[in-house]
Amino acid sequence: MAVLATMASCSDDMKVQPGYIGPSDPKIEDGKMTPEVLLSFGRLSDPQLSPDGKTILYGVSYTSIEENRSVRNLFTIPAGGGEKVQLTFEGKSVSNARWSPDGSEIFFLQGGQLYKAPYKAGKMGKSVLLSDVPAGIDEFVLSPDGSQILYASGVHSAVERPVDTDPMLSKAHAYATEDLMYRHWDHWVETISHSFVAPLGNGPVSPDNSLDILGGPDVLFQLPNGPFGGIEQLAWSPDGRYIAYSCKKKSGKEYAFSTNTEIFLYCVLTGQTTTVKAGGGYDTEPVWSPDGQHLAFLSMARDGYEADQIRLMVADLVYEKEGEGQTANPTVSAIRTLDFPFNVEAPSWSADGSRLYFSALYDKAVQGIYETPSDLSSVRLLTADGDWHDYSSPFGILEDGTLLATWCSMDFPTEIVSVSAAGATQLTDENGHILSRLTDHKTEQRMVKTVDGEEMVTWVLFPPEFDPAKTYPAIEIFLGGPQGTLSQGWSYRWNYRLMASQGYVVVLPNRRGTTAFGQPWCEEISGDYIGLNMQDYIAAGKMIKAEPYVGKLAGCGASYGGYSVYYMAGIHGDLYDCFIAHAGIFNEEHMYMTTEEMWFPNWDNGGLHEYAYNAGETGPRGDGETFGGLRQGGSPWSTAPKAVRHYTNSPHLLVRNWHTPILCIHGGSDFRVPYDEGMAAFNAAQMMGVPSKLIVFPEENHWILQPQNALYWHRSYFDWLDRWTK
Repeated sequence: MAVLATMASCSDDMKVQPGYIGPSDPKIEDGKMTPEVLLSFGRLSDPQLSPDGKTILYGVSYTSIEENRSVRNLFTIPAGGGEKVQLTFEGKSVSNARWSPDGSEIFFLQGGQLYKAPYKAGKMGKSVLLSDVPAGIDEFVLSPDGSQILYASGVHSAVERPVDTDPMLSKAHAYATEDLMYRHWDHWVETISHSFVAPLGNGPVSPDNSLDILGGPDVLFQLPNGPFGGIEQLAWSPDGRYIAYSCKKKSGKEYAFSTNTEIFLYCVLTGQTTTVKAGGGYDTEPVWSPDGQHLAFLSMARDGYEADQIRLMVADLVYEKEGEGQTANPTVSAIRTLDFPFNVEAPSWSADGSRLYFSALYDKAVQGIYETPSDLSSVRLLTADGDWHDYSSPFGILEDGTLLATWCSMDFPTEIVSVSAAGATQLTDENGHILSRLTDHKTEQRMVKTVDGEEMVTWVLFPPEFDPAKTYPAIEIFLGGPQGTLSQGWSYRWNYRLMASQGYVVVLPNRRGTTAFGQPWCEEISGDYIGLNMQDYIAAGKMIKAEPYVGKLAGCGASYGGYSVYYMAGIHGDLYDCFIAHAGIFNEEHMYMTTEEMWFPNWDNGGLHEYAYNAGETGPRGDGETFGGLRQGGSPWSTAPKAVRHYTNSPHLLVRNWHTPILCIHGGSDFRVPYDEGMAAFNAAQMMGVPSKLIVFPEENHWILQPQNALYWHRSYFDWLDRWTK
C-alpha cells in the first residue's frame, strides 16, 4: 500500500520521526472498495475546541499493513473550516491531547507518560516530559486552572502471581485467585485502574506526589470502571475543588454480578466523599454546569441490566459554608429526569448553563443531536429528522451558537462537522482522496412486516452499478449485543459498504432488542433469545429472498449475532445458504460458567430480573432465586421458567438439525465469549458432516484489531461467502 506525502500544511521545523506512518494511497481498481482500502482510511478521533473557540485539535491514526501497526498524530483546523495543519510527525502514537486553559500549550500522552508542548500561531514547539509514573498514565484531564492533573493508572489487583509470594519465583508464570473477576474482556486482571490527583509544575508527576482518590492501592474498586470506561467518568468542578466520578464500589463476585455504579463527589481539599444516589444500575458520565450548581449525568434504573434505558438526570447541588473561605461538600437537593423515550449519550452544557446537548439513536435508526433546557422541561431535535448520518454529541459551541460535532455514515468514516439552523457542514475531509475514487452505491430504508404485525426498520444496501435484471447473492446481518442498533454507523470490523462492494445485497434488520425504538422493543429480547427476534431475522430473510434479483442468502453475525447464527442453523430449514459466526455463543451452559461479567448472562438468560416494562413499574416480578448469597435466577441450575426454556434451547442442542455450510471465527484472548465456544461449534459441525471451517486468532479478543489479522479476517469472510453463495 503506497503512503502519500503529508497531505497538510506544516511548519518547516517539524521533522518526520523514525517509525512515522502517514496517510495511504491504496490501489483502487474499477472503483471497487476492498479490505485493503478499508484499512487505508485515516481514523479521526477526539476533537477538542481551543479555549478561544477558534481552533479544533484532533488526532488521526494511519495504518501500515506491511508493518502491522498504526500510529496516531495530531492536527488542527480552524473552527470555521479551512486548511488543516499537521502538528506532529511521531513514530509512536500521540493521544489524549488537551489544550491548556489559556490555549498556549498542548498536553498529551505518549508511551504512557505526560508531555506538554508550546502552541502558537498554528505551530507546536518542542515537547517536555512531565511525568514518571512506572505503571503509566492511561488517560488524564487538567484541572480548570491547569495547576493539577487528574489521571488514571494501574494498581495491583487481588489476583496473585508467584512473585507476589516469593521474589525468587520471578520466572514462574501463574495466576491464583479466590474470587471472581480474575480476568476481564481480554486480559488477566493483574492490575486494576485507580485515579489520582497530582500537582503540575512541582517536578515530575509520580506516585510520590499523587493522591489516590479511592484511598490507596489496597482498595479493590476500579476507577474508571473496566473494561471500557474512560476519563469521561471523572470531571472537575468549575472551581477545581471537587471531582465528580462514576464508580462501582464492589469487587469480586459482587462486582461480577452487578452494574450498580454510582456518582460520587470528592473534595480535593478534604478527601470527603458524597454519594449522588439515583438508581440501581449504571450511573455514568457526570458533567458539571458552568456555575457548579448542577450536575448532569446518565443513569439506568435497574441493577444487573446493561441495556436498561439510559436517562438524562440533573442533580441540583447545595453548598453550605463551614467557615470563612471553606466550603463543605455539596448536598443534593433534588434530582430531575428528562422525559425522553430513547437512550441519551454524552451530555454537555451550553456556556451559560441554560441548556444541555446530547446525542441519541432514535426511531429512524439514526443518531441525532438533541437540546433540552436545564430544567429538562422539553426536548428538541437539532439535526434534520431522518438525516442519514450518525452524529456524536457536540464537543464545542461557537459564539454564534453553532455546534461542533462529528458524523459518519455507512458510506464514510468519522469527520468533524458544524451544525446550525442552516444545516450541517463538514469541516474535515480526511478520506476524500480515497472515497472520491470509489463507485457509489444505493441504500434503502425499508419497513418489514414481522410475524406479529409490527413494522421493523431494515436497511438494504445494493452493490455499485446495481442492475435489478441481474441476480446477486445477499448477506443478512445478525446484530450482536444482543442490544444495539443497526444505524448509519461506520465500522472497521463489519463494514457494510465493503460487503456491498463485493457484489452483495446487504440486509440489516433492526430486530427485537435493538435500542433505537423505545424500551419495550428493546426489552423483548431479554430472557427470550429464541423468540420473536429470531422470527424477525426470518421475516427479513424472506423479504429479501423474494426479490427477483436475489439468489442465495448468507446469515452472518458476531457475539450475540454469532449465537443467532448457531441457533438459526438449527431452525431455518432452507432459508439460508451459508453462515458465518464470529465470537458466537454456542453452549449457553458453558458460556455462563466461563464468561467474566456475570450480570450479562444472569439477566439475559431470563431468570433473576424478570421485569415487565410498564409505566411506573420498577420492581422485580420474577422469582429472584438466590444461590451462594447472590441472585442467580438466570443460571443453568435455576428453576426459573425462562431460564429453563433458555438453556433447553441452547444452540448446541440443535446440532442434529445442522446442514448448512458454516464458518466459525474466534479470538483466542476473548474472555467475554471464550474461544472454545467457536471451537465446539466447529467440532460439532465436523462431526455432523456439515461443510465447515474454523479460524482462531490467538492474540485477538472479541474483535480482530491487528492490521494483518484484520486483512486475513476480511479475506476469509469473503472467500467463504463467495464459495457458497456465488
